[in-house]
Amino acid sequence: MDRLLIGIDIGTSSCKAAVFDLDGNALSQASTEYDVLHPAPGYAEQDPDSWWRGACRAVREALAAGRIPAERIAGVGVSGQSWAAVPVDRHGAALDHTPIWMDTRAADIAQEIRERVGFEKLFAVSGNPMEPTYSTAKILWFRRNRPDIYRKTYQFLQSNSYIVLKLTGRFTQDLSQGYGVHAFDMRLGRWDDALCDEIGLDRATLPEISACHEVVGEVTRQAAEEMGLAPGTPVVAGGLDACCSTLGAGVYRVGQAEEQGGTAGGVSACVDKALSHPRLILSFHVTPGTWLLQGGMTGGGGSLRWFLQELGHQESELGRLSGRNAFAVMSEEAAAIPPGAGGLVYLPYMAGERSPIWDPHAKGVFFGLGYDKTRAHMIRAVMEGCAYALEHNIRTVREAGPEVGEMSAIGGSANSEVWTQIKCDVTGKPIRVPSSDTAATLGAAMLAGVGTGLYRNFDKAVSRTVRIVREHEPDMRKHALYLDYYGLYIELYDRLKPLMEQADALAKRQL
Repeated sequence: MDRLLIGIDIGTSSCKAAVFDLDGNALSQASTEYDVLHPAPGYAEQDPDSWWRGACRAVREALAAGRIPAERIAGVGVSGQSWAAVPVDRHGAALDHTPIWMDTRAADIAQEIRERVGFEKLFAVSGNPMEPTYSTAKILWFRRNRPDIYRKTYQFLQSNSYIVLKLTGRFTQDLSQGYGVHAFDMRLGRWDDALCDEIGLDRATLPEISACHEVVGEVTRQAAEEMGLAPGTPVVAGGLDACCSTLGAGVYRVGQAEEQGGTAGGVSACVDKALSHPRLILSFHVTPGTWLLQGGMTGGGGSLRWFLQELGHQESELGRLSGRNAFAVMSEEAAAIPPGAGGLVYLPYMAGERSPIWDPHAKGVFFGLGYDKTRAHMIRAVMEGCAYALEHNIRTVREAGPEVGEMSAIGGSANSEVWTQIKCDVTGKPIRVPSSDTAATLGAAMLAGVGTGLYRNFDKAVSRTVRIVREHEPDMRKHALYLDYYGLYIELYDRLKPLMEQADALAKRQL
């Protein structure tokens, strides 16, 4: 009987699970949604147990949908969103909700660390800017603001390592997620004990580092009962969702790049050394001997999802009546609007912004509204605004050295030919699209396949599983027009930046 692999992805809005054969075919998949909670300005948090419940339901549904016996699963890999700080006790119970990657509640703590330790020292070790969205300041936020929780905390985990803990009973930290803590040496792949002390981190609360494809445990009997897997199934450490999806897109060699179009957006360039830039994100890749230099935005598919939820009732109804996805209806409407959306420009800073501006006060903006504008203009502007943010990050990557050429696009937005072509035209880069809906889960499953020996190495895993389904070439006439709009996009943020900070302060005032 052929052995199968399962990949679990703990995303921002949902957990996905997919069962793959060794040729990378998704035999069945399922997803379960959960909420992002915003209890106060700057807060974005989730209940870690909602991830576990979502993972259990998604895995059970995927196995049932494919009528797949649990005994056929040879390995489990878990992909997860970044920059959590899940406080767990020594029995493995989550003690509180965790701030997630878009949470900026610890801005004052991040500023204090920058001033006390110094940017140069932090950056020399971590290769990343000290920003409140990373895990470092969030861990210290618990110490300052939830001392009762902090005292009970045995270790702080990431999203995928929390699921691995629930599956195996083992406390782990994979290599690719280490970058969330600024006491992680980005060259050597280990914790820097001296910097831990200087920052104020308790080294004992940081789990030991494992390679992403390392088998770190087996599914326990209790976890098997909850998730529907067989006891004893090997589980690997897993990795950061951006890295797993990059691997799932076939990007694992130096010089390759990936464009991500999930809830967030961004670009990842594969490099063979710890290249860093103060306005970018640097992490280890999930494949040995490689790093990813990343531009990670808050604006991506989440912008269009927000638009659909708040303003897209007509598109939802048209989709329901025609039996189509509402996002497909929106893509058709955007395609009917000329490039530039008639002068309507969108800034996609719906939860502040990460790279390259690192501004927790940044706000989403529609500029250029008029009576001549329709929802279709706004949809097109959302797509273009996210593409301008992508271009901003690509230009910043170039400052660090790598030149981004052809990109592999993954995530929900890659399903839209219209949106993918817009990104292609704005950036002037060719884009190829692999099987985008399963990139993160496929990457996680590939880690399990290599870790359990079902693939001899990552070359074999990628060549056997990754297939390109669509290719886009840029229209350089449209690219020239978009360069002018890109300049307007940049100037809009520069001029509005002080007003955005003022608006943030006003929003926090109590009546």
